Amino acid sequence: MCQHRLRTLAIAALLLLGLVAPTCADDQKSPQRIQEEIWVLPLPLPMFAYLVRPVGDGPFPLVIMNHGVSLNARDRSFFPLVEFRDAAMWFARRGYLVVAPVGTGYGAAAIDIPERGLYGPFFSKIGKCTNPNFLDPGLAVAQVDLWIINYMAAEQRIVPKDVIVVGQSAGGWAAIALSSLNPPQVKAIITFAAGRGGRVDGKPNNNCNPDRLVEATGVFGHTSRVPMLWLYIENDTYFGPALSKRMHEAFSRAGGRAEYHLLPPFGDEGHFLIGSPASIPTWSPLVERFLDKNR
Repeated sequence: MCQHRLRTLAIAALLLLGLVAPTCADDQKSPQRIQEEIWVLPLPLPMFAYLVRPVGDGPFPLVIMNHGVSLNARDRSFFPLVEFRDAAMWFARRGYLVVAPVGTGYGAAAIDIPERGLYGPFFSKIGKCTNPNFLDPGLAVAQVDLWIINYMAAEQRIVPKDVIVVGQSAGGWAAIALSSLNPPQVKAIITFAAGRGGRVDGKPNNNCNPDRLVEATGVFGHTSRVPMLWLYIENDTYFGPALSKRMHEAFSRAGGRAEYHLLPPFGDEGHFLIGSPASIPTWSPLVERFLDKNR
């Protein structure tokens, strides 16, 4: 089935559900009309993506938004199609075309029944905590970001070399990994609560292997030169202040360029700050200032 037909079917299905509709901004500073769509991206690993953009043909600057991960296949089967809708719309109202891909191995593809020899296409496992592989899963998602950039450029939907990548949790870790590759199209990266191996066995402030995570952050910092904004939250029980500061120190000491901010506590669990529309007044001034510096 051709990519146009796949995309048309996906959008038609969501129209029937009432999930795709033009949206007018309520921000008086940016009266940009935007519209929401669902695409099927015909990448080497095809995936669905939530897309929100200004009304019109473009081309537009691109924002890619990476979501976090769950190592539990059942949890992945219930993963929302749109995780950061309000944050994505905030960027779209400022003129960006936003692509938020749903990673492989989520939703109906979250099959993981080893005793029956069934495995879903999920590539974000880090292995055992005694010897975790933090580097390769981050680079795998970074490769997806590069596929998306190339595809959207080929479709003439975006302005080449005007790409921002945003990521939360493991998606933020993938954005850090991407920065180590210094893709020329990416001019800035923003992460929210970035990291891997948080809350082992569901226990708060129980990272899989914090020393190895700090070490891996430094490895990425050795080659990373993309301007970055790292946002962490005081009451994040996945990557708390002490750990996130160690990660930033290792990254900066290795040569990486990252502006670090520790935000005040948010709700009961700060790790999911970006998913709440109520958090936008907290993080948006920092993001606007950062983007203004890196136009």
